[in-house]
Amino acid sequence: MKNNQKVTFWKEFIPKSFTYLNKKNYSWGFFKSDLIAGVTVGVVALPLAMAFAIAAGLPPEKGLVTGIIAGFLISFLGGSRYQVGGPTGAFVVIIYAIVQKNGFEGMILVTIIAGIILLIAAFARIGTLIKYIPYPLIIGFTTGIAVIIFSSQVKDFLGLKIVNMPADFISIWTNIFSVLPTIDFITFAVALGTLFLILLIRRFYPILPWGITSVVVMTIVVWVFNFPIETIQTRFGEMKLTFSLPNFKNFSISISDWRSLIPDAITIALLAGIESLLSALVADGMTGGKHRSNCELMAQGVANIGSVLLGGIPATGAIARTATIIKTGAKSPLAGMIHSLTLLIIVLFFAPLVSKIPLASLSAVLIMVAWNMSEYQHFRHLFKAPFSDIVVLLSTFLCTVFIDLTVAIEIGMILSVFLFVKRMKETSGLTSLTVLDKEYKEESEKYDVDSIEKKTLPARVEVFEISGPFFFGVADCLKNALSNIELTPKIFILRMRKVPMIDTSGMHALIDFYNVCKKEGTTLFLSGVGLQLSKSLKKYGVIDLIGEKNIFSHIDYALKKAAEIMDNK
Repeated sequence: MKNNQKVTFWKEFIPKSFTYLNKKNYSWGFFKSDLIAGVTVGVVALPLAMAFAIAAGLPPEKGLVTGIIAGFLISFLGGSRYQVGGPTGAFVVIIYAIVQKNGFEGMILVTIIAGIILLIAAFARIGTLIKYIPYPLIIGFTTGIAVIIFSSQVKDFLGLKIVNMPADFISIWTNIFSVLPTIDFITFAVALGTLFLILLIRRFYPILPWGITSVVVMTIVVWVFNFPIETIQTRFGEMKLTFSLPNFKNFSISISDWRSLIPDAITIALLAGIESLLSALVADGMTGGKHRSNCELMAQGVANIGSVLLGGIPATGAIARTATIIKTGAKSPLAGMIHSLTLLIIVLFFAPLVSKIPLASLSAVLIMVAWNMSEYQHFRHLFKAPFSDIVVLLSTFLCTVFIDLTVAIEIGMILSVFLFVKRMKETSGLTSLTVLDKEYKEESEKYDVDSIEKKTLPARVEVFEISGPFFFGVADCLKNALSNIELTPKIFILRMRKVPMIDTSGMHALIDFYNVCKKEGTTLFLSGVGLQLSKSLKKYGVIDLIGEKNIFSHIDYALKKAAEIMDNK
């Protein structure tokens, strides 16, 4: 039995590439489809990888290294058949802030910690739980990130003269408005032209990859007319792809700095986990497949560690690129690996040409990415949701924009938990039953006891019923139950047939209530206690305290016992 459990456990971590890339499941026709899809998405990913790195305040090759290393590892080790990984817009804001605070080496440490967290989450089999993160929270911080990305690209879109762009939203726009007269109209025209081309391609020629197509066209225009605008080469120098191990010789970090790195690492791990599993779910929906969530988290952990150790940045599954690779006919994870190799070949053989790309064109690409990320339709539609969901949505959004992503996720999660508890408490509770009517007839028949159409309770006997999970949010309902009854009862029956589970707080409340009953001279009965509930109560010592003779499986048994006691008195 134990061996079977071990086999089942490790089966979750078999990468999809191992499943599909074998003689039994793979063919030459599949390879041709994977090759076409992988090359197509590799070309699509090129401008995005560079743009995300630049937006994060880093050289473009950092994004390319990420697309090559992390992209390959995510496809090779991942639990999704079609997942394409690499740098994404979700990380831009957090990476920029980390680099500003702790430098590139600090970002490496944060990402390694995040990778370890992802590995722990995978082997603890938490992958299936991430899908329970509330939808308003996801939309809130996704839309907030989109606003920050858009704001960060206005400088390059307009060609403004800002040496050091701040990280926070208010400072970004304060700087933009202060230097607005320095707008470079040639740069603005190139950026606007790129954006117009993107919209034109998306509207009339959707078969073309809008990012690379618009960038190539505008790069040629800038080169032909020799426009004096900033390019990748003028800002970062000749692009050279290097895979180098981090150098921590001149890097020092204090204990307080370490403490500040942990929340950032948790944020990166959470973002990587959420976005990759969302991307895998999208792929499942498009293909009818089923991903291995914990295997996917394992791949994300390995890929993030591998990426930063070789000079890259954090990575995750990219929803748009994953959808593209499916639409272009991918058959296996090999397509995602080919996408990474395509990036490598382009950079190795065409780096001088890639260096000529105008930064204004990349800013236009990122503005379109921000628009796609904004989820404005879903954001607007959520205002029709319950008030509690709107609170989570706006809190997460506003914290993302005006504070930072780490705080936004923390506040969003805390609010979600409290609002969930509130909803659970509203659906659970303690109710006084003065009359037992015909709804209990079927239950009486089930237990083969006297059926009752309607039964009035004997004098000095009270019946209260708990409905729903008996957890910490409901535990305080018992505290004032006796004090609210005019005449202290001789017997108090607590009906628990509608209690599916009880937590430690609930059991502690039961013990406290038993002590109150004992002090008042009231005998406490529990009825409707099912097998699972009985096991929990016994394990915690509640049954031993109350006494097995006072625990009943059905209300009729409890009422008969109560009647006998009252008759004797």
